[in-house]
Amino acid sequence: MGGLSAEVALGLYRKMVLARLFEEKAAELYTLGHISGFCHLYIGQEAVVVAVVHNLLAQDSVVTSYRDHAHMLTLGVSPNAVMSELCGKAIGCSKGKGGSMHMYSREHNFFGGNGIVGAQVPIGTGLAFAHKYKKDGGISATFFGDGAANQGQVYEAFNMAALWKLPVLFVLENNHYAMGTAAIRSVSGKTLKTRGDPFGIPTICVDGMDLLDVLSKSRDAIERVRTSSEPVILHVDTYRYRGHSMSDPATYRTRAEVENVKKTRDPIVRFKNNLVNEKLADIEMLDKIEEEVADIVEDAAKFAIDAPFPDDRELETDVVL
Repeated sequence: MGGLSAEVALGLYRKMVLARLFEEKAAELYTLGHISGFCHLYIGQEAVVVAVVHNLLAQDSVVTSYRDHAHMLTLGVSPNAVMSELCGKAIGCSKGKGGSMHMYSREHNFFGGNGIVGAQVPIGTGLAFAHKYKKDGGISATFFGDGAANQGQVYEAFNMAALWKLPVLFVLENNHYAMGTAAIRSVSGKTLKTRGDPFGIPTICVDGMDLLDVLSKSRDAIERVRTSSEPVILHVDTYRYRGHSMSDPATYRTRAEVENVKKTRDPIVRFKNNLVNEKLADIEMLDKIEEEVADIVEDAAKFAIDAPFPDDRELETDVVL
């Protein structure tokens, strides 16, 4: 199990289960009308953020796209605060003003949640510049998807990161569908694995549906970024089970395709089997973790529903005029 202790391995399993069950509850609350606006779920991709964040240090920064709930939870933000933000409540991590797409936590060095496709990549590059300027030993973990990988600002950021030798790990979460368009139809050359080549940025490829693979290779990538103060791309082959957002019926792919991934590659099931096979846990222990997490998520939903909305005066705060 890659040298993981039982305690650490069970902690990682708990975080993946929390991300999965939280997103499923968010989908339910959205359907019931408690969550408004856009809502992009991370179901299926849990191993990616859990593994990468596990290998980061306290001083490191994280930034991602609008598919950001699992990142907040994995970084340690309270499920109550995240669910309340989704519901637009005052106690939410962004005071109910950011909602699903624009939540952040300065306390946890999480800089969004960004609604513009690819916008987080130059932001993450800027965070890496700040780490280098301040000489604090930190790096920037910048998550983006295959859709964002076709945006021009991404390559401006690649060029700057390589030219200035900035400590940034570009985590390319290739879930194979940019909104409704398959990557095989929108990616020139049919692969994203070589996008860093013109800039001299090395790429490490990883199976994003295998927590152990992401743990091992992201550890190597992060160490390389930290010691060399140069960018690295982590190309992650992953898959999202739901549509691009809650409003997307995902009719551009077959039910059989999705079910096949769930059956053969689900990251939580795979890691659960690993834990049992390596005798780090038994089924009863893992079932108990799932029950405990389910209770936490249910409590977070009730908390968010009952929490008050922001006062009208909040419309005039945190705004630059």
